[in-house]
Amino acid sequence: MAHSAAAAYDKLIFELSSPGRVAWSLADADVPEADARTLLPAKHLRSEAPALPEVSEFDVVRHYSRLSRMNYGVDTHFYPLGSCTMKYNPRINEDMARLAGFARLHPLAAEAVAQGALQLMHELARDLAEIAGMDAVSLQPAAGAQGEFAGVLMIRAYHRSRGEKRTKVLVPDSAHGTNPASTAIAGYEVVEVKSLANGEVDVDALARTLDTDVAAFMITVPNTLGMFEPRIVEITELCHAKGVQVYMDGANLNAILGITRPGDLGFDVCHFNLHKTFTTPHGGGGPGAGPVGVKAHLEPFLPVPVVTKDGDVYALDWKRPLNANYIMKRLEKVYDIAVPGPCMHECVLSARRQKKLGVTATDIAKRLLDLGFYAPSTYFPLIVEEALMIEPTETEAKETLDQFCDAMIQIALETETTAAVIHDAPLTTPVRRLDQTKAAREPDLRWSRRP
Repeated sequence: MAHSAAAAYDKLIFELSSPGRVAWSLADADVPEADARTLLPAKHLRSEAPALPEVSEFDVVRHYSRLSRMNYGVDTHFYPLGSCTMKYNPRINEDMARLAGFARLHPLAAEAVAQGALQLMHELARDLAEIAGMDAVSLQPAAGAQGEFAGVLMIRAYHRSRGEKRTKVLVPDSAHGTNPASTAIAGYEVVEVKSLANGEVDVDALARTLDTDVAAFMITVPNTLGMFEPRIVEITELCHAKGVQVYMDGANLNAILGITRPGDLGFDVCHFNLHKTFTTPHGGGGPGAGPVGVKAHLEPFLPVPVVTKDGDVYALDWKRPLNANYIMKRLEKVYDIAVPGPCMHECVLSARRQKKLGVTATDIAKRLLDLGFYAPSTYFPLIVEEALMIEPTETEAKETLDQFCDAMIQIALETETTAAVIHDAPLTTPVRRLDQTKAAREPDLRWSRRP
């Protein structure tokens, strides 16, 4: 008997198969039955049945129960696996994850019937942002490594929006293997920074490596040796002085949770391993969760959709306005910005700097007509002096935005050198500059035959 039991442990479920055995008993269909072969294209039909095991329900239960007793896990034993320890998940959390409202919610369900789930996601993102000292959080990444990758891509998009060509990402020699992997996949050159004998980052070596070609520095806090970096604020300040973004790998966030926050330490991005730090279920390789938090300047580059709230209604926002932010960043050196970014669908510039040289917002709008662009809204909002409200929409290509920005920059330069060409504009349109005061006070809106 003992021998047969031992032998059963060595068998695969396929080896227990016997033709004709079944392990299921389904209720009669409550919808009209149809032959699937008449509903699906021939190219999607199997030529023969799949080679699945034919076993009884007893076979299935006993086989997998035996296998489960062979598992070594946190439920039965101490589990000190380094760096990625399987944390104990309270059973109530496991039960909550199995609530029908979660488990049976279709991923394409209409927003109107998924308000509860959307509310929870919205509140989770809000709470994670507060816990980490970040301004916004995306719940998109399905694992910690995906959170890393998403964070690096956002950093890359941020630098590109500023017209900066940065090619390197720095990682300590003690980093998790996913750090260099994520950066390499994103197209960056990985540069290793040595650690001191006590496990801390060699700050002097880091300072020598920082330059304008470095996009980011990725570091785990506490690090993989279990040490909190005592000079972490100095490290983030050194990086920011060179325009380098600082990414915190949140794998070890448990150690500092409630004590300090990544955002307060100067980090621009961090990811969370919800299955480690917040006990979400993740048995059998999933489901993972690796949300990523960012500071405000990176928020425009978050992946979509994000969960939004309007009154008591929650929705998925698939639109992240990038174009207006791109225009604002390109023009901020030659025009005044009405309010600090990031903005949403439109940005508001001020021509107060140009007005001091005799060129108004109206003049700029007229000159744009000569350069092939329709004028933006002028003098609105009323609270902005010489306002230029630019709403590019998200359908315009980057090439078009660059052409528009080049024209605006040209006008700013003309203001300082050849202002007359601006005052005379438009010169190329069928109708030249009108008397706007007369047009407003004496509008001629009806055609009539003239003698």
